[in-house]
Amino acid sequence: MDRLRRLLCLNFLAVGLAALTLGSARAAEGITVASTTSTEQSGLFAHLLPRFTEATGIPVRVVALGTGQALDVGRRGDADVVLVHDTAAEEAFVRDGFGVKRLPVMYNDFVVVGPKGDSAGASGRDVAAAFRRIAEAKAPFVSRGDRSGTHAAELRIWREAGLDLGAARGAWYREIGQGMGPALNAASATGAYLLADRGTWLSFKNRGDLAVLVEGDPRLFNPYGVILVNPARHPHVKAREGQAFIDWLVSPAGQQAIASYKINGESLFIPDAAGAAGR
Repeated sequence: MDRLRRLLCLNFLAVGLAALTLGSARAAEGITVASTTSTEQSGLFAHLLPRFTEATGIPVRVVALGTGQALDVGRRGDADVVLVHDTAAEEAFVRDGFGVKRLPVMYNDFVVVGPKGDSAGASGRDVAAAFRRIAEAKAPFVSRGDRSGTHAAELRIWREAGLDLGAARGAWYREIGQGMGPALNAASATGAYLLADRGTWLSFKNRGDLAVLVEGDPRLFNPYGVILVNPARHPHVKAREGQAFIDWLVSPAGQQAIASYKINGESLFIPDAAGAAGR
């Protein structure tokens, strides 16, 4: 009888260990988040992810691309979560059934940077007027040209400036097809103007002669949203772990972690899980 009890106890222990090992293995697999170069190159993820993993045991792998490409990764089911900054594209992603729900997470703003001498006379608060002056002067301008949220915002501003970019562009307008960091490096090397997100600008070291020339226009508002990739469309999506990441981001702990990320005392992103800033 004692031997039977020992065998039963060993069996229960083995089952428990197997379940624990399986759960640990699943957690160790982690999740994939498709996000933007601005969140990665600004250092935000390096600040946030260790805190999330410590709280939940779930590792996170980030694929940093332009917003359009990040959403494409989600459409293919090659990510569990997308965290991007192009509200219209995000809403279309959900509307078309690729995502479950868009939740606001945070915001920052765009700035126009350029040479301190400002040969185009772009400085001020009106970003559309600044773009018109840059085009009229045919001053060097670097565009990401990568279907990112920043690129989409840039194209929107050209339209609001009343310019047909296809007709106006020339040698002065340079598309590089790369992320925010390389675009800033290109602008610094050539003394060009550029639309940048404030977070990456604040973390950027190789500024050279560049300075912020235009800021504060409401059209430069830059909100970020997070979306769980739809497991009904892609059953392999780690919905539980992905939702845990989303829940943490919009929780008081996650929002405080976003708020605490600063460079030289200045916040790179403002937490906004309530979406109040976008109303």
